[in-house]
Amino acid sequence: MALFNKVALVTGSSSGIGFAIAKEFAENQGATVLVCSRNINGAIKALRKIKGNTQAVGLDVRREKDVRSVAKRAVLDHGGVDILVNCAGHRFDNAIWYKKYHQMTDRVLDAILDVDLKGTIHMTRAFLPSMIRKTNRSHCASGVIINIASTPALSGQKEGAPYTIAKAAVIAVTKHIALEYGNQKIRAYTLALGNIATDATYYSMTKRGRKIATSEPAMKRWGSAVEVAKVAACLGSESFSYATGNTIIIDGGKVIV
Repeated sequence: MALFNKVALVTGSSSGIGFAIAKEFAENQGATVLVCSRNINGAIKALRKIKGNTQAVGLDVRREKDVRSVAKRAVLDHGGVDILVNCAGHRFDNAIWYKKYHQMTDRVLDAILDVDLKGTIHMTRAFLPSMIRKTNRSHCASGVIINIASTPALSGQKEGAPYTIAKAAVIAVTKHIALEYGNQKIRAYTLALGNIATDATYYSMTKRGRKIATSEPAMKRWGSAVEVAKVAACLGSESFSYATGNTIIIDGGKVIV
């Protein structure tokens, strides 16, 4: 179990990719996992589906007061976290995705930035100090931050401008953390995701849209949340101890750099 004795916090982990990561960390990797959702009942419901050491946390990443409170509680309960996964994201919305760039409103842009970008900023800013203190007490272990982005942030996309803008900025956040805090045993990564079959994406598309998405990558299929979770677990372990700042593309071979 590569994450045994590690404490991980996964935002947006009551469903979808976040849930898969929390489940993989707790059940297969031996981590203690803080399962987070804006609705504490959602976190409790998710926790009941996971075997292992878990704790339900109500957390709205848009609210700095909430974030600071959770960070303080994590220190009191666990001495801080070893792995932070910023998975909370604005829900996929077809009406937003298919609007042209010139039709994008500040209201919609701000709503997505508040979760995807500012939420990531709030979390990393609040948890970094205690993560640094915890790693300094260890002779070999690193603190790990994993941020979630998407391949359009790298390759560009004709649709979904607000999402692409937010995720491109998330990649920049990762690089900054890696460079500024690498000498303090903090590693940071971005997962740039392609078409991952979650309820929020796969079933919100038409059959034709799903078929087109299937044909896009070299592997000619959708990815699964479990596949993303296994990559996240590897990054969270010491297997990646001499790599940081990387953007890991998980898209079945559509965007190759």
